[in-house]
Amino acid sequence: MKWNELFDEHLTPSSKDIKDYIGSAEENWNNLTEHIENTYAAKPKTEYSRCSLQPGWNVKYKKGGKSLCTLYPMEDYFIAMVVIGPKEQDEAEAAMEAGVFSTYVEELYRKTSGSAMGSWLMIEVKDGSVLNDIKVLMNMRVKAKNVN
Repeated sequence: MKWNELFDEHLTPSSKDIKDYIGSAEENWNNLTEHIENTYAAKPKTEYSRCSLQPGWNVKYKKGGKSLCTLYPMEDYFIAMVVIGPKEQDEAEAAMEAGVFSTYVEELYRKTSGSAMGSWLMIEVKDGSVLNDIKVLMNMRVKAKNVN
């Protein structure tokens, strides 16, 4: 059953509900959320979205008014949406050229249509191979004082 069907806008999922739904991706979820909370002192905010592209409950992390990422639970994996804004675009492209990112994230970036608000990367986390990419992208948005 789809996430947005299990938990409609009137039924907020618990942290356990999210971890049960993402199943085998829990270790990657914990790795990423602990990194965000420890590095940026950002607290998770569970919100409901009516967006037709990714409806349902998600977990947002912000620091200093800037979005770090939004996490979307999926069955046995999750999606991490990271925005590369106009201010981060040159740095992201230089990192791509330097081979900092996985082939998957680099291809995703190249395929994602940009707008005046930047490129919204919907990174599927099906294994741990993209976790470092997500951490680097978030650090472009908000510079961490102590990156793990």
